[in-house]
Amino acid sequence: MDTLIVYFDETQHAVQVLTPMLATGTEHQPIRWIVVACTPRVTRHASKWVTSNARQTWRSKWADKAFQEIVPLLQARGDTVITQIALGPLSTLTDSLTARYAGSRVLDARRPKFGEDLQPVSHQQPQAREGLWGCAAALAGVGVLVTAD
Repeated sequence: MDTLIVYFDETQHAVQVLTPMLATGTEHQPIRWIVVACTPRVTRHASKWVTSNARQTWRSKWADKAFQEIVPLLQARGDTVITQIALGPLSTLTDSLTARYAGSRVLDARRPKFGEDLQPVSHQQPQAREGLWGCAAALAGVGVLVTAD
C-alpha cells in the first residue's frame, strides 16, 4: 500500500492540489492518506487573552471542520485516511511519520502566503528565503510599472 503524507493549512487550496491526484484511470492502487492539518496561528495579541486549553479546543474544532471537507474526497475511492493535527516543527513530525510508515511520500499542500516563509516539512526541503526582501522586490517592481506609464 502506498502511503502519502499531506500537509495543509487551507481547505480549498488543499482540495485544488489533491483533486488532480485523485483523477486517475480505472486501475487504482490503494493509498493510505495521512492528512496533517496545520492550524492557523493565533495572533500575538489574541494569545494574551486566550488560555492554552481554549486554544487547543479551537485548533481541534478548526481541524475537524477542515477534515470534514477533505476526508470524504479521499475516501471516495476506497482509500484509508488517517487524520492528525500538527503540533511543533513539521520536519520532526515528518521524520516520525516516515519512520512509522516506511516508504511514504510527503506532499506539501499548504497555500503559499505573500511575504511569509512557510516552515519546511522535511529536513531535505530547501528553505525559501523570500520574507521581507520578497515584499520589497515586489513593491519595487510595482513602482517601476506605475512610473513607466
